[in-house]
Amino acid sequence: MTMTATPVGRSTAAAGKPRRRFAALSPSWLFAAPALVVYAVVVLYPSLAGMLYAFTDWSGIGADKSFVGLANFQTLLHDEQAMDSIGNTLLLTVAIVVVQNAVGLLLALGVHAKLKSRALLRVIFFAPVVVSPVMVAFLWKYIYNPDPSAGLNGLLGVQIDWLGDPSLALWSIAATVVWQYAGYSMVIFLAGLEGVPKELHEAAMIDGASTLQRFRYVTWPLLAPALTINLMLSTIGGLKLFDQVFAATNGGPGYATETLSTVLYKQAFVFGKFGYSTAIALVLALFVAAVSLVQVYYLRGREVAQ
Repeated sequence: MTMTATPVGRSTAAAGKPRRRFAALSPSWLFAAPALVVYAVVVLYPSLAGMLYAFTDWSGIGADKSFVGLANFQTLLHDEQAMDSIGNTLLLTVAIVVVQNAVGLLLALGVHAKLKSRALLRVIFFAPVVVSPVMVAFLWKYIYNPDPSAGLNGLLGVQIDWLGDPSLALWSIAATVVWQYAGYSMVIFLAGLEGVPKELHEAAMIDGASTLQRFRYVTWPLLAPALTINLMLSTIGGLKLFDQVFAATNGGPGYATETLSTVLYKQAFVFGKFGYSTAIALVLALFVAAVSLVQVYYLRGREVAQ
């Protein structure tokens, strides 16, 4: 008796194809799909649609707008206020990145030591991070009171207009930002310190290494991932700084503390130049992205090398 292939085998094979296609959608993608849809609607679409306004002369009111090409970007290159704000933004960013991470590392090393009050100290140093940046700005605006009997002047016994002097205002704002976010850097460095094996320090001590040598050759190389995160976050935060500047000085005196973020805000909501402000925002976004990519490439390479 001859045996022939049954249709059941063909139906089973055919049924396997949709199952394989369905298997391509893993459960992780199914769970992530709602969040991705919301992100696309709330973030991606407005961002991409908003980029188109950078090439128009839209005033922000009504639907009247016309395509102007690269005119807004050419205006940016000849805008003295915007050019000054770029320099201020870079100076603020460098100061914040260097000082904030240096202070954060010192705080992390201090609270990592075997102190009875280290848990309380961690809370105290991190507390400013959870306060609104606007509230911090108003607090420090009072501390920077030019009255010689109030605030920082009264404490130091001097009479300095910290926010009114063009040569000091920018650095006063930088000090405010460092005070607020040094605790944030501390927490990240502290997480890195907790991951350093004690056996390495013990071996280095047996070999006669000093405290400074143990930090230089044992602790510091293993803090590379934490350093990468801190440098990235502080750089991005410095480049897009707005709240503290707007609340403390509104960009003054003159253009002394203007940043790109405050300039684009004023162009949009004070002067009604939404097309031009969008062009500034686009340039700022591209600049932040470029700096971040360079940082990631260099710092990740440093991690691998160490």
